[in-house]
Amino acid sequence: MEERREFPGFPYEPYSIQLDFMKALYQSLNKGGVAMLESPTGTGKTLSIICSALQWLVDKKQHQKNQVDSSSNFSGKKEDELGVDDEPDWMRNFVIKNDTKSPEKKTKEKKKMGFNKKIDRKGERENVRDLVSNRGEKAEDTDIEKVNNLPTKHEDEGMDEEEFLVEEYESEDENGGRLKRRGGGVSVNSSSEEEKDEDSMEDEEDEARPKIYFCSRTHSQLSQFIKELRKTKFADEVKVVCLGSRKNFCINQEVLKLGSSTQINERCLELQKSRKKEISKKSKTKNTGAGGRVRRSKTSSGCPMLRNHKRGKEFRSEASQQGPLDIEDLVQIGHDFKTCPYYGSRSLVHTADLVVLPYQSLLSKSSRESLGLSLKDSVIVVDEAHNLADSLVSMYNSKITLSQLELVHSHLEGYFIRFCNLLGPGNRRYIQIMMVLTRAFLQVLRNEDCQSNFDPVSNAEGSNTGFESSMAINEFLFSQNIDNINLFKLVRYIEESNIMHKVCGYRNKLAFSEEVSASKNDGESSPDESALSGFQALVSILMSLTNKDGDGRIIISRTKPKCSMEQGGCLKYVMLTGEKIFSEILNQAHAVILAGGTLQPIEETKERLFPWLPPDQLHFFSCGHIIPSENILPIVVPQGPSGHSFDFSYSVRSSSVMIQELGLLISNLVNIVPEGMVLFFSSFDYEGQVYDAWKESGIIGRIMKKKRIFREPRSSTDVEIVLKEYKETIDALSHSSSKRNPESRNGAILLAIVGGKVSEGINFSDGMGRCMVMVGLPYPNPADIELMERIKHIEGFDTSVGKNTKFQAERSWYSGDAQAGLHILKSCKHRGKQYYENLCMKAVNQSIGRAIRHINDYAAILLVDKRYTYDPSERNSSHSTNKLPQWIKGRLVSGTKNYGELQRLLHQFFKFHKGKEDNR
Repeated sequence: MEERREFPGFPYEPYSIQLDFMKALYQSLNKGGVAMLESPTGTGKTLSIICSALQWLVDKKQHQKNQVDSSSNFSGKKEDELGVDDEPDWMRNFVIKNDTKSPEKKTKEKKKMGFNKKIDRKGERENVRDLVSNRGEKAEDTDIEKVNNLPTKHEDEGMDEEEFLVEEYESEDENGGRLKRRGGGVSVNSSSEEEKDEDSMEDEEDEARPKIYFCSRTHSQLSQFIKELRKTKFADEVKVVCLGSRKNFCINQEVLKLGSSTQINERCLELQKSRKKEISKKSKTKNTGAGGRVRRSKTSSGCPMLRNHKRGKEFRSEASQQGPLDIEDLVQIGHDFKTCPYYGSRSLVHTADLVVLPYQSLLSKSSRESLGLSLKDSVIVVDEAHNLADSLVSMYNSKITLSQLELVHSHLEGYFIRFCNLLGPGNRRYIQIMMVLTRAFLQVLRNEDCQSNFDPVSNAEGSNTGFESSMAINEFLFSQNIDNINLFKLVRYIEESNIMHKVCGYRNKLAFSEEVSASKNDGESSPDESALSGFQALVSILMSLTNKDGDGRIIISRTKPKCSMEQGGCLKYVMLTGEKIFSEILNQAHAVILAGGTLQPIEETKERLFPWLPPDQLHFFSCGHIIPSENILPIVVPQGPSGHSFDFSYSVRSSSVMIQELGLLISNLVNIVPEGMVLFFSSFDYEGQVYDAWKESGIIGRIMKKKRIFREPRSSTDVEIVLKEYKETIDALSHSSSKRNPESRNGAILLAIVGGKVSEGINFSDGMGRCMVMVGLPYPNPADIELMERIKHIEGFDTSVGKNTKFQAERSWYSGDAQAGLHILKSCKHRGKQYYENLCMKAVNQSIGRAIRHINDYAAILLVDKRYTYDPSERNSSHSTNKLPQWIKGRLVSGTKNYGELQRLLHQFFKFHKGKEDNR
């Protein structure tokens, strides 16, 4: 398609930088591949993305339609020229009546009709032998023999064995196992699956339509996207659906009150399992129709919101008619029709032109598969992509705690004792292997007779906190003598056999029948800690152990017990490489657009996500800000009112001199800055330390005379309440009679945290953010062992060969304390050190970029630390200020000679803008 120079869908007269951004995006979509588009926060980036991407989609559809029309016209002409009348009637009829179904449709129909590949059944004992390879078989058999010799002590009294017994399972070859179905193998679908089948039969052609996937970090950002979309003409021209988590969509109050996302997910799935079970029971008696298909009863659904299929159709019809809807709108429709909005929204995906969803749902392969998302020839727009590499790899991390392992092992052991004689050899073998693994993991965390070849090293506070160690995957497997287990087949067995639900269901019913909680009998965790989540954590860890040896690291964390009866700790897998994950997305999609306010340095993102991509195939675009230069005043503040230099590095930031000097600075600034101020600290702990010191010294009282103080809460659910009060206070106080009483309050100040809720996605436009103060350089904690593993991995990456050369670390570096982390950083020559500094400056940019939101907005930005100071004539590319956005860097005052100069600049700045406002 041709390049576009105008975008009539933009609801206002676009600024030049907005027009440039839209042209660059349109051109990137035409070209395909990867593009990185940078537009500062507050420049209308979201609206520009919408109008450019959807205009391209509309043009693309029209282009395809024109091609089809011209093709059909050409075919008609050709037939006339060739003389179709020369063909006999039977030949023309044959062509018309010939089967035009695609091979995919034929395969689907065969599966629906039951023409499945027959299972080649072999001897059951032979089929499970390859689960454990011959090497190390003797040691493995010794462990399994211990399991076989467990005493049986409980005989069931009146419990239904059939309900909890795993169906016979036979392992065939490396391609997977097969279940031996009892009773004819009646197939039962959930309500959502039934709807999906019907929808796919009703409109299969819609699945082939080109799609745009827009994803962002938070649900609030997605809601903002829908709000901007409604302003454009595309709201009436394209079909849009918004996806989210079960927690955000669920309207079943009994499920919703569970609180945590994990428990809500588990309960939702359990309710559907119970529905299937109920149908299965009825099918054995009277509800089985011709061909073994189950006739569904209206009362068979476990969740009341999935019982009525007709309401589900009404939900889809209503949602389709109302245009772009965010999560809150879909939830309301779900309430109105008393049907599930989570599955209702999922059912709309295949007909949608635009799918709006969170990061996790699109970037995680398992999430995409569960939602049924196809990325083939689609366009993917990732907003807020400044930390995409870290976000992507973190989705593939996994973790299981000591308490979860104990719970899972206890459940497996109890289940095996009870049903050992009733299980087939395949099931017995797999369950025994699971018990061997959980026992090995428990030994690692308890440090019981481990034959591991690593020495646990305590961290800097090891005497009080615990131990952390890092190992490669193969090193870990060999150390625990479990390298000979086929983890692929084991995971497949767990997923196909439904063993998790069988074991958990048996233990729950057993506990209920005995009227004694499992926690009292076995010293296990309370019922609130779900055994099912423990099983899922185990599966995640096992899947992680199937990755390549260099893709990630195993972190063994042992928390020192507070008393002799307590133990803690966890086993983690940290994914380090993202290029393979990203390549799966890139290979399927037509184009991937990474958008954000600050994407620099792009070299780091390129090296971590697509190192194989030639430079000429990466389209990068960056634009300036829409505000005039006089609307922003960024200043480096190297010293305070008393003349003491500011240095908030880790070793000296807690000194009383540093904290008091900062307090003097803020207590003076509140007299100059009108309306709202936001003060950013590096962590909640440091903010608390500073606040307590200020309160004791009386500085809090001095600040409160001019501005009311608000503090960012640790709980994200309370942030909205605090922000609302902060805004209301500013609106009320800034418009009060301050002229008649100069001593009265003139606004409010918010103490916020870098990387917290306030610094990510919250807009401090106009009076809410007249001055943004960044305290120090918020470097990540060097004691974070996961961070240090990423740094070592990045330092060892060689772009010339496109792979990691394994940066070598001494054994002492695995200790996980701050000094060990600093030792690693000092040993890094280039990439690892750059990555660490980039993390800091990206956090700074995200925080201070919250201030300017439109062309008439204005704000001062203060960088309080002498390390921000530089000589303009000598500033090099590695200096921290060189990583600031161009629209700030170009106007930065490198440093003031004294506090008096700072006060003069601020006074002139706010006096100038006060005069402009008065003249409007």
